[in-house]
Amino acid sequence: MSARPRIRWFRFSSPPAFHALVDRLVPWLWGGAALLAVAGLYVGFFVAPPDYQQGNSYRIMFLHVPTAWMGMFLYLLMAIYAIIHLAWRVRLADVMARSLAPTGALMTALALWTGSLWGAPTWGTYWVWDARLTSSLILLFLFLGYLALHAAATDREKGGRAASLLAIVGVVNVPIIYFSVKWWNTLHQGMSVTATDAPSMAPSMFAALLLMTLACWLYAAAIGLRRAQVEALERSADAGWVRRVMLGETDAGTGQHDGDPGSAVLERGRH
Repeated sequence: MSARPRIRWFRFSSPPAFHALVDRLVPWLWGGAALLAVAGLYVGFFVAPPDYQQGNSYRIMFLHVPTAWMGMFLYLLMAIYAIIHLAWRVRLADVMARSLAPTGALMTALALWTGSLWGAPTWGTYWVWDARLTSSLILLFLFLGYLALHAAATDREKGGRAASLLAIVGVVNVPIIYFSVKWWNTLHQGMSVTATDAPSMAPSMFAALLLMTLACWLYAAAIGLRRAQVEALERSADAGWVRRVMLGETDAGTGQHDGDPGSAVLERGRH
């Protein structure tokens, strides 16, 4: 009786195999993100009922909450990759962490912006220095600081180690953001969705929130993987597999044919 073949996921830490995997996944991720976003926005703005206290102004929640969740999630994921990079010197882990940082900064900035727009009619002010808002602003600065350390270093490896250390130290801010409304008295409302309790909102509201969260997740995965693919190509510019990708040839390391020339991949990743 033959043994069942095992999928060796660790092989995707090889840049050629990672490149082929990204080319397969990204179109599906983009398509899924677009479909989920359209469905989520439709349910959130046309199906979900007005809130009994906030009226229609609460609908910005369908953008604010998913981006806030995604900012925290991407920072945690970036810190995990940073630990892998420092502990085992896996270069692709540093590539992945650096590729996630711009999207994490974007999500956090959107969360702050939409939260301010939501706060104006709800609290009567765009900004207050309460625990949730201040710690979220610190999260944005951590993302920007990580990117700045990488960009400022003349030695890519040293810059990666310094940025990884910042990512690991800064991860303490994530639970502060999440639990701030429980630990301190703030203007920010409490959590409507938790892992232990049923959602305290109408089913259509929760459906819209879930659809938008999944859309943000797929968007972040698509753009993060594409950005990592581009950086992996740039870091291995002199390797034989990169030359084969540039020519659109079959890569010997993966046995897969890459239909996109490397120049097109680089151009897509820069946008």
